[in-house]
Amino acid sequence: MEFFDLGTIIFLVAAVVIFIQLRNVLGRRTGNERPPFDPYTAGRGKREPAPASQDNVVSLPRRKSSETADESYAAIDKVAAPGTDVNKGLRAIRDADPSFEPVGFVDGAKMAYEMIVMAYADGDRKTLKNLLSREVYDGFVQAISEREQRNEKIQSSFVGIDKAEIVGAEMKGSEAHVTLRIVSELISATRNNAGEVIDGDPETVAEVKDVWTFARDTKSKDPNWKLVATEAED
Repeated sequence: MEFFDLGTIIFLVAAVVIFIQLRNVLGRRTGNERPPFDPYTAGRGKREPAPASQDNVVSLPRRKSSETADESYAAIDKVAAPGTDVNKGLRAIRDADPSFEPVGFVDGAKMAYEMIVMAYADGDRKTLKNLLSREVYDGFVQAISEREQRNEKIQSSFVGIDKAEIVGAEMKGSEAHVTLRIVSELISATRNNAGEVIDGDPETVAEVKDVWTFARDTKSKDPNWKLVATEAED
């Protein structure tokens, strides 16, 4: 039977000591650790789940107790000067929905804008239905149907958005409304049944200026905004 030599015993003792030290430094899992960082969801507004006993109550995230009013409105003041009607409207929306962030909203609206413009050109009713209010959807679908009856097709290529800024904001009851002025570049041409261009130019990039209003019910579980009004700027 082989016995441990002195060197082996010293090594084992050292290993035990190191293990105990690491345990003291790293600690144990208590269940209160921060969740892993997710780069795809970081920065998004988060909602607190409603208590299990209140299934019909939507719990909006509350302002941190250590956060002052000025800190809560800091992101709003960066996009709209304090004291202006736009700033007041955005603050009212923030009060109704503390997860609202104007910069994140504009980014989402820009993506929705492109999707809506291209879906309209393609006659994609399914996509439009998810992004538009009923009234706006009905108007878009009517225009698409009339175009189809004339056997016309729109050939479009979305180049990009040059500018998107919030120009209006207000609460209407529990519904938040935000209006943006969007300047985009688009290549668009309408062709008849013979393939002839009857409107637009398939070779020219045109500047398009729109004023669109998006809305959502701050008391709804649905976090998505929908387009509720459109206006072309001259």
